[in-house]
Amino acid sequence: MSDPGSISRLDKLRALQEWLDWQLRQTRGRIQQLEAQERQGQEQQGRQRRAPEQQRGREQRRQGEPPVEKKESGKGRPRTFPDWGITDIGVGTSRSEVHRGDCFAAGKQLRAISREQALAALADGIQACEVCRPDTALGAPRSAPGRSMNES
Repeated sequence: MSDPGSISRLDKLRALQEWLDWQLRQTRGRIQQLEAQERQGQEQQGRQRRAPEQQRGREQRRQGEPPVEKKESGKGRPRTFPDWGITDIGVGTSRSEVHRGDCFAAGKQLRAISREQALAALADGIQACEVCRPDTALGAPRSAPGRSMNES
C-alpha cells in the first residue's frame, strides 16, 4: 500500500499532464511566431526578386522583345522559357517554325535560339508561328508560309 503522506500515482500523472499541456501551448506559440517570421521573410524575398524582373520586363517591352516568362513547374520552382525558339513541324517533314519562347503551340520540341538567330531564320524564309507571331515582336518582315530549313 501507499504511505499516507505520499502523492498518489494518479496525482503524479495529473501533474505531469498539466506540465505537458503547458509545454505544448508554449511550443505551439513558438511555432506560430516562427511561421509568421518565415512568411515575412519570403514576402520580402519575393518583392526583392520581382523588382529586377519587372525592370527587365519594362526594358524588353521598350525594345520590342517579349519578357522571359516564368511558370510554376510541378516541383514548386519557377520554370523559365527561352526568349526565342525553333521547332520542326509535322511528322516526317523538314518544315520549321520560329516561335517566341513562351508560345504554347511550340510544344516540347522547342530548341532555344538567340534573337539574332531568330531574325536570321526569318530572313532565310523559315516560317513564323501564326500563334505567337515572333516576326512581329522582332520587327522582321513576315515570312512566306511553308518554307523549310533545307530549302534555303
